[in-house]
Amino acid sequence: MFIIYFFIAILLIFISVLLYIYNLAFYNPPSKRIKKHFRARGEQYDAVREKLDATTKTVSEAEFQPVEIIAQDGVKLRGKYYHYADGAPMDIIFHGYRSRANHDCGGGYLLARDLGHNVILPDQRAHGESGSNTITFGIKERYDCLEWIKFACTMQPDVKIVISGVSMGAATVLMASELDLPENVKGIIADCAFSSPIEIILMESEKMGIPKQLAKPFIKLSARLMGGFNVEEASAREAVKNAKVPILLVHGEDDKFVPCRMSYDIYENCTGDKKLITFEGAGHGLSFLVDAERYKKEINEFKNRVNNN
Repeated sequence: MFIIYFFIAILLIFISVLLYIYNLAFYNPPSKRIKKHFRARGEQYDAVREKLDATTKTVSEAEFQPVEIIAQDGVKLRGKYYHYADGAPMDIIFHGYRSRANHDCGGGYLLARDLGHNVILPDQRAHGESGSNTITFGIKERYDCLEWIKFACTMQPDVKIVISGVSMGAATVLMASELDLPENVKGIIADCAFSSPIEIILMESEKMGIPKQLAKPFIKLSARLMGGFNVEEASAREAVKNAKVPILLVHGEDDKFVPCRMSYDIYENCTGDKKLITFEGAGHGLSFLVDAERYKKEINEFKNRVNNN
């Protein structure tokens, strides 16, 4: 009888560990994300707080049309459509991990508006008003990206599209680069992308003092059993080997969340039209706020080039 209780106790501990990892890394319930003001904190964000709050406020107050699609796995996805002009190019911009579109995509929205582009800001699955409670670090989100592209094409069949993202949103669009994208997609912009889901999660586990070798099997099993996905199924690094559209990679050199070396890794593995620009002194997702003039110049040049080809 003791042996039975012992194994039951071990099983309960094992399940508890998997649930802890799932809740820590992948679970994002509505109670933590809907109608809740998001404000990234830390020294690097505080240094540009006034600019960051101003861009967030601009997006939040802009007039939009609610839009909704159904993901390939049946999840309801919601977003906001900002109309500038009939027949204009379209920018679809994806926010980052446990963040908000109005917070992460303010710079991208402002640049798109200045160019006269229409914009879609989706709520990634398990974020904002979109369905699901499981964040998959781009694994399922890449297919959501494809569905948003298809949706944009139904609005305007001949529309020219640039997809972009910040942090996990950047990894999402890069992972989507190897999918069968419509010819409407002319380019991809990825700001501070991580090279693969498992690598960024393991990096965070090391910060918590948990060795990679110990953490990895539990992370993989938690994602599979609790989240219903394979965390090693795709990566930005591998996807760009098959990319068919031009890619612009952007990264802050002082990024303390996603190391700048990850964009270098992605760049080295990209076999197509590619460019990497880095910003000295810029933290995670803050390149636009640190050097807006250079950021605008590089982004606009890329968009104009790919949309005019």
